[in-house]
Parts: sequence; structure tokens; C-alpha cells
Amino acid sequence: MYTKYTKYQRNTQDLRTKKFVEYSLHLHLVIITKYKKKVFTETMCERLHFYFNRVCDDFGCKLVESRGEKDYVHVLIEPLPHTTPSRLVNSLKGVSSRILRQEFPELEQDYWKGGLWSPCYYIASCRGAPLEIVQKFIENQ
Repeated sequence: MYTKYTKYQRNTQDLRTKKFVEYSLHLHLVIITKYKKKVFTETMCERLHFYFNRVCDDFGCKLVESRGEKDYVHVLIEPLPHTTPSRLVNSLKGVSSRILRQEFPELEQDYWKGGLWSPCYYIASCRGAPLEIVQKFIENQ
């Protein structure tokens, strides 16, 4: 038997509304540098957050959190229902790679062929876990 949920039974705290849809979507993304090279500094990670935020704005998404390490970045995003995750990831990786390599020429010695990111990435829906737990996980990486 199916349970019918009313608006008042759902957790409306993180429910977003558009003209014809109510939704609560959260994506956890992990992207790693090509060859797993440990090249990121704290300044680079701050700039990555800025670039990721710009790309998310262009897609109409909300960047909730991003944390970087020397060779990978965790990102938590609230996408729109019609956002294609692979297109969002490709834009995040492409824009950040191009601009970061321009802004930090020292990256060219490791990535002279172009491309900062590995073609692989991890993406998962976070709806099963409370967002506070995912944010703490990202903060502690």
C-alpha cells in the first residue's frame, strides 16, 4: 500500500519551489586531478570555490559546499530538476581547469598537455543521508 504524503508531512525546510515543481535535490561530487598529482594550494582551492560558484549560478544551481585537498575536490550542489549532472560536471571541470591554469602558471609544468582533471569522477545523490553529515564529511576531508 502506498502512503499518501501531504505538503505538511514532508520536510519543507529544504524544499525548493519553481512554477510547476517542488523538489529537494542534492549532489555530492568528487573530482580528482589528472595523474592524482598533489598540486592544489589553499589559494587554488579558494579560487576553485569561486569558479564552481560561477558555473553553478550559470546553471541556476546552488553551490552548498566545496572543500579541496591537494589532489581532489568534494563539492555539494543543489541542482535544478532539469539539470543534467554530466553537463554540469563537464562545465565545472572545463571552466575551472582553463581559468585555474591561466591564473596559476605553475600548473603548466604538470599539465602542459592541457586538462587539469581526471576524466573520472564520483557523483551521488545525497538524499539518503542528512545533509549535515555530508557537509561534515566534506569539511573533514
